[in-house]
Amino acid sequence: MKPRIPWRKRLLVRLLFTSVLIAVCSVAATAWLAVTTTTSALEEEQGQDLAADNKILAELSGYAADHSDWAGVQGTVRELAARTGRRIALTTADRTLIADSASHDTPLPPRPAAAVDPLHTDTYTEFGAQLSGIDPRAVGPFRLTAPERRKMDLVAEKQKSCFDRFSAGTSVQHTPSGRPYLVVEDGTDTSYYYKYGCGDPVMTGATGRNSALDFPTSTETKALTELTSLARPCLRAKDMDLGGKLFLTYDTTGRNPVSGGFLLTEKKGVRRSADQIAKNCVLNARRTQLEPYVAPAAELFLGIGDQTAPRFDMSRANKTKIVGAAGLVLAVTVAVTAVVAMRLVRPLRALTAAAQQPPELHVRAPVRTRDETGLLAEAFNDLTERRERLEEQRKAMVSDIAHELRSPLTNIRGWLEVTRDGLVDPDPALLGSLHEEALVLQRIIDDLQDLAAADAGTLRVHREPVRAGDLVDQTAAAHRVAADAAGVTLLTDTDGSAWLDADPVRMRQALGNLVSNAIRHTPADGTVTVSARRAGDDVVLTVTDTGPGIAADDLPHVFERFWRAEKSRSRRTGGSGLGLPIVRHLLAAHDGTAEVRSEPGKGAEFTLRLPAAPAPADVS
Repeated sequence: MKPRIPWRKRLLVRLLFTSVLIAVCSVAATAWLAVTTTTSALEEEQGQDLAADNKILAELSGYAADHSDWAGVQGTVRELAARTGRRIALTTADRTLIADSASHDTPLPPRPAAAVDPLHTDTYTEFGAQLSGIDPRAVGPFRLTAPERRKMDLVAEKQKSCFDRFSAGTSVQHTPSGRPYLVVEDGTDTSYYYKYGCGDPVMTGATGRNSALDFPTSTETKALTELTSLARPCLRAKDMDLGGKLFLTYDTTGRNPVSGGFLLTEKKGVRRSADQIAKNCVLNARRTQLEPYVAPAAELFLGIGDQTAPRFDMSRANKTKIVGAAGLVLAVTVAVTAVVAMRLVRPLRALTAAAQQPPELHVRAPVRTRDETGLLAEAFNDLTERRERLEEQRKAMVSDIAHELRSPLTNIRGWLEVTRDGLVDPDPALLGSLHEEALVLQRIIDDLQDLAAADAGTLRVHREPVRAGDLVDQTAAAHRVAADAAGVTLLTDTDGSAWLDADPVRMRQALGNLVSNAIRHTPADGTVTVSARRAGDDVVLTVTDTGPGIAADDLPHVFERFWRAEKSRSRRTGGSGLGLPIVRHLLAAHDGTAEVRSEPGKGAEFTLRLPAAPAPADVS
């Protein structure tokens, strides 16, 4: 029975598993690397896009804060688009196009990215993100005139020189309205320097600060008066009376006077308002005041500028990661493949080395696994054992043939020599003995010729309808004399309905070999039975004897050439050893089989099984 290999040990399964494992590892490594690299690149790109979008919005908001309309914004839009690589478009609230960096027939994105309105914005600029919602660059009537700016710049430079004497490390900076202010690099409060000689002595005593930089100019005072008039109706509506007018209040640096808080004055004193209602009134008044000075609100559309440009560029670090991961996957693949290949090739190399040894050594291959290579090694070892056994049989056959031919030839030669020398007269008995020895030689030669024809595939059979019972009767009649001489009873048992499509001569030869073999091995007073019967689609011919039987170890060898159950070389007790191999070949030529069953001490039963044939039409 063919041995079954467990699924987990099958070579195909192992190769498939290894391939799948390598593929999964490669896909997983590639996917991980792609996801990691792409995610990092996209995050970087999104961060860059967000920064660019904020910069675009901030610059356009600054343009709107500094211009009363959008008439000249097209150049700014195209310059920003060229710098950021984005498509930039501005429209009114009803989608009327104001400016576009792309061609006019290019459709706009489905939704605007932001609204550009300097009076309602939270855009971060270099002047801060204003809680008031008004772009700090929208100064309107608070913008200083050129003489005021020059005058205040001189004051600022004078104070800077004073600060420098204290090694304060100050710098002069300007607000969007043109007002200068001092910034101390170490973060020290400027009031410290005002107190010790850098401020106006009169104002320092009263307020602690220099009056020229810290109080409104005439332009700013005029703007504040206008702002007061705009805010008063709202405050009165909220039951908040302004006893005086609004004044700017400043932070410690004086960076942005317009965006600071405001003071509400009363007849009996000054107080800082914390009332949100008052703040809202002042904020709305400021928007009303600034509205004629800024561009109207617009909607900003952003898109991808150059579709042919890559959205992100692979950095050198990411390229190094890809090359490294690919190299690692390749190295692991090569290592795993090498390990698997070595495990698969090792038994094949051992098998090849065993096969290359001289045939006479009969070297066997070691079996280390139970997969296909292990079965191949076992098959090779079985073949080696069979070859070794065949070699032994060949040697034995040559010896047997020499012995079988030597004995009759020696007898013939001896009798002929003594007859030639006149020592014995050639009487009929001598001639009969010589004739018998010649028949033995002829039989051996005929058997060898039949086996040679069977091996060469040229054994011819002439088929014709044959009654199985007739074959049994004819064979029994031919061997009855020999059976009587041996004291063996020869019986027949036939079924008249069994027909064969066979060569009658060859079938009588096969049955005759079995019957003569049975008579030879059956002791006196024993019985040999030849039978024929129909068994389904087959005809079964059996030859049964009551001899000593065949040992179980010898049963597989009974149809081998020159094999004898008895190791004696006597033809009378063991025959030539060619009869049973001839039977097997004759049955194979008739598409049949030859089998044997035996138990020691209970005789043997040889069974010939051939395809049944229908009876001829002229036979009733």
